[in-house]
Amino acid sequence: MTTSEDLLGRIEQNRSVAAALAWPGDFDIDRRDPVEDLVLPTGMPLRPIAGCGAGGTYFVCGEAGAVERPVLYADSEGQATLIGADLVEAVTLIVVLPTWRDLAKGFPTGELGSDLRADHPGFDADRDRLLQDLELAPISEEEAAARLLAVAARTAPDYVPYVPDADHLPYELLFRDGA
Repeated sequence: MTTSEDLLGRIEQNRSVAAALAWPGDFDIDRRDPVEDLVLPTGMPLRPIAGCGAGGTYFVCGEAGAVERPVLYADSEGQATLIGADLVEAVTLIVVLPTWRDLAKGFPTGELGSDLRADHPGFDADRDRLLQDLELAPISEEEAAARLLAVAARTAPDYVPYVPDADHLPYELLFRDGA
């Protein structure tokens, strides 16, 4: 079984895998500087592990070696969500459903997949190769969306980040009302 630490190490050591995650998944390990220093209400540490082109940051929550280390995504507009129970799940979801953020805007899973394939006919082969390179089990887009929504529902209250000063409110949930 792949651990989060093993997976991150494999991504960091293989530039072609890192590049495949950076596009189309927008999970770029070279963008680890968050727009703001964030904390969680529980005081659990946040470790930035990747970023996206729009200024968002992916964080692994918790201490190294902890049993539970979910992955939090915080965008540059003050919204956040859990996207995986661990890095293995988060990366699997990003590989299978790289346009996952559009689910929060109400786009149906099937539409997102067909739009992606229309622009990039080789997506399925590239996805399958990346899952194999990362030693991740394949799942359907529908299952990826269901897992994402399930973990996103666990974001509040413990994983809603905030900037630790009096001038900022906590981040808003990226996925509200189950969508």
